[in-house]
Amino acid sequence: MPCDGEAVTRHSEATTFTLSRGVTLLFAVACGAAVANVYFSQPLLVTMGHDLAMSPALIGSVVTLTHVGYGLGLFFLVPLGDMADRRRLIVVQLVFLVGALVLVATARTAGVLLAGMAATGLLAVVTQTLVAFAASLAPAAGRGRVVGMVTSGVVVGILLARTASGVLADLAGWRSVYLASASLTALLALVLHRVLPPGGDTPRAALRYGELLRSTVTLFARERLLRLRALFGLLVFAAFSTLWSSVALPLSEAPYFLSHSAIGALGLVGAAGALAATVAGRLNDRGLSRCTTGIALVLLAASWVPLAFTRSSLAALVVGVVLLDLAVQAVHVTNQTLIYALHPEAGSRLIGGYMIFYSVGSATGALAATSLYTVGGWGAVCALGAAFSCVALTLWVVTGRSADGVVDGSSGANGGVVRAE
Repeated sequence: MPCDGEAVTRHSEATTFTLSRGVTLLFAVACGAAVANVYFSQPLLVTMGHDLAMSPALIGSVVTLTHVGYGLGLFFLVPLGDMADRRRLIVVQLVFLVGALVLVATARTAGVLLAGMAATGLLAVVTQTLVAFAASLAPAAGRGRVVGMVTSGVVVGILLARTASGVLADLAGWRSVYLASASLTALLALVLHRVLPPGGDTPRAALRYGELLRSTVTLFARERLLRLRALFGLLVFAAFSTLWSSVALPLSEAPYFLSHSAIGALGLVGAAGALAATVAGRLNDRGLSRCTTGIALVLLAASWVPLAFTRSSLAALVVGVVLLDLAVQAVHVTNQTLIYALHPEAGSRLIGGYMIFYSVGSATGALAATSLYTVGGWGAVCALGAAFSCVALTLWVVTGRSADGVVDGSSGANGGVVRAE
């Protein structure tokens, strides 16, 4: 049934469209390319700061404003996917994203750079619209496979973003990263416009824009499971951002003095996160969401022990990164699996609302970590990350099974109904 008694209309322009493996891969590539723009800056912060004469605290604002923009886009743009032609919405957002990336690449002052980064974050939420569109085009029997592949594209995009930006920056400067991304985004906009069908075979909310936004808030007021899972998302991504927004700082200093390429390559270590996303999805289909969440949060808290030894051991850093990325991706996939099944007809609003908390957590972690590093060093950063992780673990223990769900029937996240226990 439609949430809040809202009327829905069904558009069937795409009923004859066949979602092939190639088109699914295109969705995954587009998702990865779009979300990568949020993470390109992390290995480049020191160079950006030197180039534009930015203070260490202001450098942290580069990451923070990107995530603030992403959060605003999640609330104001993503819900449009429940009422608008998704192909048109995707192409328009990609075109504007090209403009934002060019603005960043040509920035000559800190103010222009920060404005461009905020706009980039705002428009990068096209990733969430792409995921929803792919799910609506997939046949019910194969929806899990399609969504899994597209989500893997998101994970790979996040991981490769740091590696690609580090390599390009070493070869041609940090500005080349954003020029290259602008060119790829423009190409994807053209290809998606030609390949994707208009609309989609999915119910559309017959709501005005203001009503659509208010219904997102209403969903949070009604669904305790959504609220709890959003808090988990905020805390785990605050821990995630605490590491990735600041790790370039100690690695670029003594005793390592690593290049952009070397720092960016650290993202490849987190490839285990993509594996975690796949495994976590299977475990959730088997009704093991609580167990998955608990184990992941224990690993997240434990990851900060080896990470604390980063200045004396790169091996310890690698171990910590693997544990942290595994844990964060497992919790993230579990969160999305549980909340999407609450109201599939409001999928864009549910995911968009949940991802707002993700963005707030990421922005908080980035700002706090870079500020703490200037006054307390790497040890203070690790203490902050451990604090976020332990609060999440405590929340899981205190809330018990009410923070998890049981999927009725055998269709899992594709068609089951989740209820809090």
